Formats: sequence, structure tokens, C-alpha cells
Amino acid sequence: MSEITRSSSPARKPRKKKKNQIPFGLLVLIGIVVVGILLGQKSGSLAMFWVFGCCFGYILQRSRFCFTASLRDPWISGSTAITKAVLIAFAITTIGFTAIKYGTFINSGYIPGQGYIQPVSLLTVIGGLMFGIGMVIAGGCASGTLMRVGEGFTMQMLSLVFFIAGSLWGAHDMGWWTLNFAATAPRIFLPDVFGWIGALVIQLAIIGLLYIAADKFEKKKLGITDEE
Repeated sequence: MSEITRSSSPARKPRKKKKNQIPFGLLVLIGIVVVGILLGQKSGSLAMFWVFGCCFGYILQRSRFCFTASLRDPWISGSTAITKAVLIAFAITTIGFTAIKYGTFINSGYIPGQGYIQPVSLLTVIGGLMFGIGMVIAGGCASGTLMRVGEGFTMQMLSLVFFIAGSLWGAHDMGWWTLNFAATAPRIFLPDVFGWIGALVIQLAIIGLLYIAADKFEKKKLGITDEE
């Protein structure tokens, strides 16, 4: 019986030998250096942007950092590793941007980026829901989509096309949405309400509570005890 079973089972295909990626990596590195030098001859800023973009893309790809995954993974796999990474990033940027804005405000009385404080309205809720549904269906947010396009994923290439189309459509209709929903909505700048220190402490406290909640959620979902 065992012989029949063995003979009837399909033969396993031999695994394809993986190609050595080191030569390709060296060629890409040389290309990055050459492009950086050419851009540097035209403008130092262009070269800096090129180096920053390459480094950011590499870190993004190696870390698998994605806002979609931070909201999706807890419900699908129970893991909140990326969720906690996003919260840590929020905490670091909160401190950094507060320092920049406060330093400029003290020296000149001007708050940089103040014009980018958007009103809180129904437009925020509708936009959040549309973006949330879209990025889950597409399998990635803007950063995740660009990362996977660079990796050669066909689905994300299609997502990028519609991402651009949706952005252009949104930009075309933004005036109507602003006029009907956002024009009279309040603009909330936390330092105006709680002061600079108070706003920083409150935001970091909220991020800290969310981090603790994410950690406890993961342990409960995966059945991990504190002793482990």
C-alpha cells in the first residue's frame, strides 16, 4: 500500500536555483552614485534630494513600514509591530516639529506651516473613510504602494495609476468640498488651546496610551502572557 501511495504521489519539482543578487546590487549602487554626481553638478539640493530619496526608499523597503499594515495587521494576524512603529514615528515627529515651530515662533513670532492646519469637519470624516477603504483594497497606502511598485508588484502598479487618477479628481473637486464643508469649520491648533508644553504633553500621552493599548491587544490576540 505504501509503495502504491509513493508511486501515485506527484513528483516534486526541483527548486530553481536562486540567482546571485550581488552583481545587480552593485550595478544599482553604481548607478545611484553616478546619478548623484550628475545631479550634484547641476544643484547641490538635487543631489541631496536624490540621496535622501534613495535612503528613505531603502529603509522603507527593509522595514516594510506601511500605514495600511499598521491598521490592517492587528485585525488579520494580531501583530501590532508596525502599529507600534508608526506610533513611535508619530512621537518622534511630534517632538521634532514642536521644537522647529516653537523655535521659529520664539525668534520671529511666526509659526511655520500654520497655513497647513486644516479644519475639522465632515470632510475629514468622509475623506478618512474613503482613503481607509481604498488603501485596504489596494493593499497599501502611498508609501506602501510606491515601495511595492519598486519591487515589481503588478497589482500595486495598477493601484498607483488609480491613486494618481483619484488624486487629480480630488484636486479638481477640492474647491467644492472646501466651500460647502470646510470653509466655516473650526481650525484647531493645540498650542493655542493648551500652550506649547501642554499640547506636547497631551499628544505624547495619547500616543503613549495608544502604544500600550496596541501592545496589550497583540498579547491578548496571540495569547501571550506577561511572563513570556
